[in-house]
Amino acid sequence: MALDVLAVAPLYQGPDISRMRLTAELSKTPASPLKPLVPSKSKLTTIETKRVMSVLDETIHKVELVTLLSHMASHHEALQGILGEDTVRAVREHGGLCHSFLDSVVYLQDKEQRLQEEEEWEEEGWLRDRLLSMELQKSSLPPLMQRIRDSTKDVLRLLLNDPQVPKLLETHTLGRSVGAQSFIDCLMELRGFLFEKLLTSPMEAREKSQFLQEIGKRNRKNQDIIDALENELAASVKDRDAEVEKENVMIQELKNHLHQMLKVSETNLLRTKREAEKQQKVDFRASQARVAKIKQEMLLLRTQHHNLVVQNREAEQALRKKYKVETEIENWIQKYDSEMSEKQDEYEELDAIHKEEKVQLEELKQRHNLLLEEFAQIRAEQEVNAKRRMEAEQEMLHMVRAATLIQAVWKGYLVRSLLRSKKKRSKNKGGDRKGKGKKGKN
Repeated sequence: MALDVLAVAPLYQGPDISRMRLTAELSKTPASPLKPLVPSKSKLTTIETKRVMSVLDETIHKVELVTLLSHMASHHEALQGILGEDTVRAVREHGGLCHSFLDSVVYLQDKEQRLQEEEEWEEEGWLRDRLLSMELQKSSLPPLMQRIRDSTKDVLRLLLNDPQVPKLLETHTLGRSVGAQSFIDCLMELRGFLFEKLLTSPMEAREKSQFLQEIGKRNRKNQDIIDALENELAASVKDRDAEVEKENVMIQELKNHLHQMLKVSETNLLRTKREAEKQQKVDFRASQARVAKIKQEMLLLRTQHHNLVVQNREAEQALRKKYKVETEIENWIQKYDSEMSEKQDEYEELDAIHKEEKVQLEELKQRHNLLLEEFAQIRAEQEVNAKRRMEAEQEMLHMVRAATLIQAVWKGYLVRSLLRSKKKRSKNKGGDRKGKGKKGKN
């Protein structure tokens, strides 16, 4: 949640650069061999470095305010005379939202725990309905979380515009948690490191590198001395190994002597074992009576233990619920910070991809317009060609009809001329026959 607030656009007018803590603390100790590592300047001279430090100081100031919101929400009565009415009202509303969110989370956890305890004895349909109702209740948590984020931004904006905020930071520092205070300490340490880095000039950086090179040379010389000492140590270790070998021979002789002693002691061990078995039988009989007595005592103690467990079970459950709520809140905060950082990275990547796709879309629109013009020209040419093709087909149809008509007329003419010639021939043959008959009679 804190990272989400700090990632928002500036909520108030930035502080004056001239009022920032841009001076280094000068050391009152005498000069030391590490003097080349200390920057010579104590103030920032360029505007860029001052802006960098002002941005970091503004961030630290916002973090200090955000980490005190929970404490201010729980002690908003003490803020009546320090902050304005709008600020106190916003802090109170923010605390109410946080408490309602925590109450809903605790209620869902208790309900889920009861459901897990009862799922072995209940029917599947009833469990399904209960799970569906829990999912519906969980879906109401994200809008509430968004309201808490917006409320945090509004409260931070009001606090940054309030002139009593420095006094509030001085009087309520103890209300900050240990983790938040350690985070602020780390930011302050980062500020000191960055300030020292900005104060270091290129000449001082060069001198620092030369100083480190000299230290490296000294280190190499010391390493040579260490190597010589290691060689001496190896020689002494070799002598010691020879002495150890002699001692090992002596130890082996002692082991042989001990083995012989063990053989002698086996007879004594067997004798003592028989005596121990006899004593064990006697002790076993006595222990049976003790066990019976102890069992009776155990029954009494179990009844007492059961009564104590029943008495302390409710207190234990209350403490466990409180511990679970605290751990769940910490886990939610960590999960929220990690998810918001991932969402920020994902948003930047999607924004870059959107810009590239937008450029590509403009190029495709231009190409589409050109293609539309070409398509219109081609469509017009196709329509002209289609008209010409239709006219040619109609002309061809007229010509085919005319040709068939001409062929039909010509065929009729040929048939009629053939019929006429046949008739003439038949008439000529009949006249010849009549003339020959008359000649025969005569």
